[in-house]
Amino acid sequence: MRTNFKIAAAAVLLLAGVGAVAAQDVVITPEQDTVVREYVKKQPLASVKVPGVELNVGTALPETVEVHEIPNVKYRYAVIDNRTVLVDPGTRKIVKVYD
Repeated sequence: MRTNFKIAAAAVLLLAGVGAVAAQDVVITPEQDTVVREYVKKQPLASVKVPGVELNVGTALPETVEVHEIPNVKYRYAVIDNRTVLVDPGTRKIVKVYD
């Protein structure tokens, strides 16, 4: 019984570590953050509703959501439920949520 518990505990720690590594892959520098914030202010978009999608880092947006380019920034953005989200264009996953 103790062996099963140790195996389960090790699996949980391993999975937690994998999630932490994935979250660390996206690094938005303060300079990039400033560029994004200023661009989004100057280029406001109408907010869209996307039922069933939680606005969390790592959530993939459906293809129906149009994401918009930000010059000189790798990521794209959209405004969903009046919140701006920064999106990886390759995976369509949210990398940052702005309030």
